[in-house]
Amino acid sequence: MSNGNSVTLVGNVTRDPELRFTPNGQATASFGLAVNRRWQNRQTQEWEEATSFFDVVCWREMAENVSETLTRGARVIVTGRLEQRSWETAEGDKRSKVEIVADELGPSLRWATAQVVKNERRGPSDSGPGGGGRGAAPRPAAQPAGEPFAAYDEEPF
Repeated sequence: MSNGNSVTLVGNVTRDPELRFTPNGQATASFGLAVNRRWQNRQTQEWEEATSFFDVVCWREMAENVSETLTRGARVIVTGRLEQRSWETAEGDKRSKVEIVADELGPSLRWATAQVVKNERRGPSDSGPGGGGRGAAPRPAAQPAGEPFAAYDEEPF
């Protein structure tokens, strides 16, 4: 990502990933991410906190892995790029939003452990819906489906 448009976020999943498929069969998953920032006010010595909310979009094999692995509350690390998307509503109103398109995604191991389960690589001829043609990249560490991440000593939201 040499174009200067890269972002890395660590936060908590706010809603279970939603898996969909494009008309040509390409998998896409989206989920919400809450990122907390905490600091001490130098004048009052009180701790203050702000939370930012982001939408994260994943494509192809990562989308399928994310939908099988992540659940609400999981603490994850996301690297990707910011992308603005625009559309028009049925009433003719113009809308737009900025999303994070994920390049890599994995669990945060600061307060949890994860078991790595590597998927088999798939070639262009057997890549399933959506093709892709490049084969699957090695998978990031994944928490087994249905197993929530360990409790944190920090509130997720």
